Formats: sequence, C-alpha cells, structure tokens
Amino acid sequence: MQVLVVTNRKGGTGKTTLTVNLAAELARSGQRVLLIDLDSQGHCAVALGIEVRREHATVHDLFTVPGATLSDCLCETGIANLWLAPADPLFDHGDGERNDSRLRQALSDEHLAGRFDVVLIDTPPSLDALLVNGLMAARHVLVPFVPHHLSFEGVRQLARSLYPVMTKHNRQLKILGFVPMMAAEHIRQHREITNRVGHDFGEAKILPAIRNDIRLAEATAVGKSIRQYSPRCRGAQDFAALARDISERLGLNARLARTA
Repeated sequence: MQVLVVTNRKGGTGKTTLTVNLAAELARSGQRVLLIDLDSQGHCAVALGIEVRREHATVHDLFTVPGATLSDCLCETGIANLWLAPADPLFDHGDGERNDSRLRQALSDEHLAGRFDVVLIDTPPSLDALLVNGLMAARHVLVPFVPHHLSFEGVRQLARSLYPVMTKHNRQLKILGFVPMMAAEHIRQHREITNRVGHDFGEAKILPAIRNDIRLAEATAVGKSIRQYSPRCRGAQDFAALARDISERLGLNARLARTA
C-alpha cells in the first residue's frame, strides 16, 4: 500500500483540487484508493458531492474517540474504487490526543492494508499535529505550488519543515515531486519559478503541470471530479497525465498487470 501526503504550508495552492482529482484518476485506472481528509475544512467531501452527517464517524475521531478506527468512517464516493475518510468540520486543531503516530497506527490495520493500493492524505496548511500525523504515516510527499514568488518561498519553508521529520522521525518519507498548479507556460514568471524549484530540488522532481482551467473550479462547485464534469477539458487531460506519471514512479501499473 502506497501512502502519499499532499501538503503545502501556504494556502491557495490547489492542494485539495490536486488530492481529489488525482485520487479519482488513480481509481479510474483500477487502483483501490483511500482519500483521507485531515483538513477540518472538509473540502474533500464537498469536492466529491458528499454530505457528511453530524452522526457520521470522521477521521478526526482517531484523535478524540477511544478505540476509533479508519474503517468506522469510510464512505463510498460514487466513483468506483474510491473511498473517503471525511473530516470533522467541528474539530478543533488544538484538541485531541497528542500522538504523532496515531494515523500511521490506524493505517497499519491489516484489513486496510489488504483493501487499498493507494492512500492519499489531504492536510491542513498549518504545521500542527494533524500535518505531522500525515507526514509520519506517509512514504511520499506531493507538493502543489502556484508558480509565483510567494509560493516559491512557501515551498522552501515547507522543505525546512520536512527535513527533521525525514531525517529523524520517518526516514522512509521522501519527496515524490512538486506539481505546478494553475500553470501557464506563456507567463515568464511561471516558467522562472518552476525552473527555480527544479534547480533547488532537482528537475526530475517537477511533475506534470496542471494548467489553469475554470472547469476545475466549476467541477468542485457541483461536487464532481474533473473527469466526471468535463472529461475532455485540459484540466482532465492534465490530471490523467499526472496520474500516469505518478503510477509509473510508484510502480502501480506493475501491480495492476500482476492482478489482471
């Protein structure tokens, strides 16, 4: 089971758009995908058109309810092969059990390990216990960024935050890559910032870009993935290309070939 955490400490970088649509594309390719929403804004459910009732268990119960499991809160999404562990919009980020390994422990459940091929974790933009839980549970980090100066500074700050986790607490954790979001190749600043990220972290770490496309915002507004909403638009094409690239890097296509 491959566990990826999607994070950027700067808000407005398309983190949830990336997580939801990448999860949908991987599920479409045949991967069994679990999407975990650690951000108490709960936007993953909104983007998938899921109403989470107050009595429904959430992933944040792991930190507040003794004996809670991830299996308790899983819900179907309407997309084949894709399940969601939704967030609790009422969760206070300062409350709950202070256990940085709580999510990793929950994912080690043998029933989950055999049920999913990929886990994608959406995280809050702040460096708090929930983000640390996501980093401790994952093996790979995906970093979305908008190619402008402030976002580049956010990437550098994030890298500094990741370093102690990767060197002391979770040495399996690696940066899989950086995803330019709302990218426009014809804008010089976008090219320059993307090149700076590649220079600082390695050109091979720059993943296929997601171009600016209003249909991505429209899809979120109606609670659909971009593939469901507008399968021929450039946003859908870009996410398909990104999913193929990540699948190759993680060897996911090989798993599908073995099980076919």
